[in-house]
Amino acid sequence: MQHGVILCNGEFPGKEYPLYLLRTAGVIVCCDSRNNVRRLARLGLEPALIVGDMDSTPAAVREKYAARIVHVREQDDNDLAKAFSVLRERWPDLSEIHILGAGGKHEAHTVGNLGWLMEWERRSLEGTGLGLAARGVSVDMVGDYGTAFAVSPAGGDPVELHVGESRKVSLFSTDPALRVVSDGLVWQTEGADLSRWWAATLNRASSDVVTLRFNRIAPLLVILD
Repeated sequence: MQHGVILCNGEFPGKEYPLYLLRTAGVIVCCDSRNNVRRLARLGLEPALIVGDMDSTPAAVREKYAARIVHVREQDDNDLAKAFSVLRERWPDLSEIHILGAGGKHEAHTVGNLGWLMEWERRSLEGTGLGLAARGVSVDMVGDYGTAFAVSPAGGDPVELHVGESRKVSLFSTDPALRVVSDGLVWQTEGADLSRWWAATLNRASSDVVTLRFNRIAPLLVILD
């Protein structure tokens, strides 16, 4: 099956790669939004579903797409998390999910959405002992300025990132006990506390493949520029 896209209510993509992902998606799920359905229409596209608490979607859009509205009233999760849950439930065979429009406009939304990448990885580890990628599900956030995703080791195996030489690589964690030894980065990460979010930003790949060895099984957020 083709990949799925979740379109958030942040900065709409303008560069070719995220727009390519949008145009070639087999499924597009929109978060509750005032503008995204109109933006999709300009590209000749429509959402399969519109998900959220419906505090932003105009009445005319709700009426036109009434059969595609999934109204989730609970407020513990943001609209991205709600859309992700619905997408996974409705299309469980999707092995590739790209999240677009998750950054820009509001810094708090951007940080919160990045946090969900680590949270989904943590829940997958907690429920199955394996991260999403190890279970055959690739999830990332793609914007005009970079790509973000979460990784974790399968057992004691290292994680390999095929990033391309000279690409900027930033690493973040919420686990102060996590230590990562890296091969293929200009600046070694060994000993760095990655829960201090400035500690491993804007490193650079010195080879096409970066290898990360974890001292414990925990999610790690990777952002590639």
